[in-house]
Amino acid sequence: MTDIDELAARRLAADEQRITGSRRTNVSLGAAWRSFWRAPSPWMISAFLVAAVTARVLAGPGSWWELAIPVGLVALFPLIEWVIHVVILHWRPRRLGPVAIDSLLARKHRAHHADPRDIPLVFIPWPALVWLLPSYVVVAWLVTPSSSSMFTLLVSVYGIKLGYEWTHYLVHSDYRPRSRWYRHVWRNHRLHHYKNEHYWFTVTTAGTADRLLGTYPDPATVATSPTVRALHAHEGR
Repeated sequence: MTDIDELAARRLAADEQRITGSRRTNVSLGAAWRSFWRAPSPWMISAFLVAAVTARVLAGPGSWWELAIPVGLVALFPLIEWVIHVVILHWRPRRLGPVAIDSLLARKHRAHHADPRDIPLVFIPWPALVWLLPSYVVVAWLVTPSSSSMFTLLVSVYGIKLGYEWTHYLVHSDYRPRSRWYRHVWRNHRLHHYKNEHYWFTVTTAGTADRLLGTYPDPATVATSPTVRALHAHEGR
């Protein structure tokens, strides 16, 4: 570890200690996995995933090119995740005349930043999933040429979404990272929450889209943001 990495690690640890205090413990991966399933969103996503897998099996053999669907989605997901995080989750509330434009996802994400240790706020809100999960079926039906490719797309989407939920939960849980890859993912997301909300937007990868889109600075050169726990609080003043 370089001197800059050590400095960034110390600053991150100090920020997290200041915010979380003595609440942090250490749990096993198995305990984190069992706790994960106490939330409604993993069950909701899994139900759609199982249904999509079943439908894909019943649809029979498809074309060889369908393999490009999961491969392409996995390759593009860091960029998709970055765009969703920046554009939707970090949406700044606006007014259009008397109408406030501020989605449930954006409101819940601001609450998540206010208290990253509030585990229910880590998960995708279940009222959003009620319409979001079925909407994927409509989109897949519109953009694919066959039933087999439609179900292949749905299996890929629901599988990736479940993987996102698990990774995001694990980063915010009391499980401590062991693998080198997960340590980078864990560190980047904590920098986003405890250092500066304007950087480190990727969650499930170690800064891939952030590096590409210029939101992966050296932590030692970034000041701790005064609005990291209160998104948009100082805007317009």
